[in-house]
Amino acid sequence: MDTRIPQAPLANAARHDFWNSEKDDTLVCLDVQQETHDVKTFTFASRDGKRFAFKAGQYFLFDLEHNGEPESRCYSISSSPHRTNAFSVTVKRVPGGKISNWLHDTLVAGATVKANGPLGHFVRSEASGHKLFLLSGGSGITPVMSILRELADSCEPADVVFMHAARTPQDLIFRDELACIARRLKGLRLHFLPETVAGEASWPGLTGRISADYVRLAVPDIAERTVMCCGPAPFMAAARRISAELGVPASHYLEESFDAAVIDEPDIPAVQEAAAKVFQVTFSKQARSIEVTGDQSVLSCAKKTGIRIPSSCANGVCGTCKSKLTSGTVDMNHNGGIRQREIDAGFFLPCCSKPLSDLVIER
Repeated sequence: MDTRIPQAPLANAARHDFWNSEKDDTLVCLDVQQETHDVKTFTFASRDGKRFAFKAGQYFLFDLEHNGEPESRCYSISSSPHRTNAFSVTVKRVPGGKISNWLHDTLVAGATVKANGPLGHFVRSEASGHKLFLLSGGSGITPVMSILRELADSCEPADVVFMHAARTPQDLIFRDELACIARRLKGLRLHFLPETVAGEASWPGLTGRISADYVRLAVPDIAERTVMCCGPAPFMAAARRISAELGVPASHYLEESFDAAVIDEPDIPAVQEAAAKVFQVTFSKQARSIEVTGDQSVLSCAKKTGIRIPSSCANGVCGTCKSKLTSGTVDMNHNGGIRQREIDAGFFLPCCSKPLSDLVIER
């Protein structure tokens, strides 16, 4: 990692020269902000002073190096797209996580990193209008915070309910800023929902986890809103179920897999055990079967044996290789190239998946 501060002032670049991921890849860290005891916001600018055009809810793929080994991670943008000179990502320290801990402990203002983006489709559609229910759990607040900041910066007419859940009041990321925005942005209703009031006995609101009864009271017109949700998988599963129960059409429910957007999990014993095994992988439409060990990706082995699977990035970002898994289980560590509802429907990305059992793939 290059820790030298750039020679030329960033402001000297041409005002309308925008970042292009096909040509640009180097970012300079401008600032590191402590948000909570285990969450930091990192703000980046182009080394050449270029501006950024992104949509609220998108993310950047960072190419980092840890102990001499290349590592890639996707982090959602938390800043407003109206502030084009720089962008921010907000990262939670993960117990046992290599990259989140490295960022928290190592990355400082003046350091440079490589990145690609913006990427992702967790964005407001024209059809959704301004009647929104933004729902976040923990550090899943990152992309929905970008959406709220965009609305605040643009002074758009909005009818927004923002519900943010966390373990305790001290874990409510952007708590003070959200309260400030709520005071000045007409049409915003803000709900904080900590599980417990540990460390803050005078908490004035409710506590616990999201439930249909709570959402029904807090957002009685939820069926008329577009719901945008991001957070840990169990949180989103509950939000998805509650939204459907309260009448939200599937077409008006959009989620960003937090576990996919920030992939930084410790090793799992089952994955380690499977790495030493050999599995039979069958491609049903091509009537072909190959052997794949538990430490190899399905796509890399398929290509070596002439199996036809469209692919591009080979890093779990683009989604080109998306396939239907009709039998078996895999360890998939993607970078945002597949959505949770597609995973629930049985799809996976062979480029970033290793078998945990024999597989049958509809290809």
